[in-house]
Amino acid sequence: GTSGHSGNLVHVEGSSPSPHSVPSQELVILRGLPASGKTTWAKAQGVPIVTPDSIRLAIHGQRFVDRAEPLVWATAKIMVRALFLAGHHTVILDATNTTRKRRDEWQSKEWRTVFKLIDTLAGVCSKRAADAGDTESVPVIERMFQQYEPLGFDEVLEGM
Repeated sequence: GTSGHSGNLVHVEGSSPSPHSVPSQELVILRGLPASGKTTWAKAQGVPIVTPDSIRLAIHGQRFVDRAEPLVWATAKIMVRALFLAGHHTVILDATNTTRKRRDEWQSKEWRTVFKLIDTLAGVCSKRAADAGDTESVPVIERMFQQYEPLGFDEVLEGM
């Protein structure tokens, strides 16, 4: 099965903000390899999910087109903002988020950003993809595993 870490919450920048300075909305950033169980976990939470994979399919009908990526990520950010503006208190970003650079793009004063680790072994993810007939994802999983950057001490783990 998929094991997720449910570590302790850590205040960003090591401070203890007053309750008034903490945004009431929370963006849960999933972090895990393709086929690790991120989407399965996200769907079980009952809150809105922003999925770049779905945005890609909606924009160009393909899994990945490099030149379209800036539009995909701009759309994802707009969707997160719109869901918070519509009154949702929690939104999930369902993406791999394997690098610090990608995760840092989601830090904002508008919401509290926390991370949910979906910590499934690369070999298990590759087997799931292959068993599903998705041989295209196997080398992608291996590449992402190689570039996987652990969460920094200042990146908050969520308690869900």
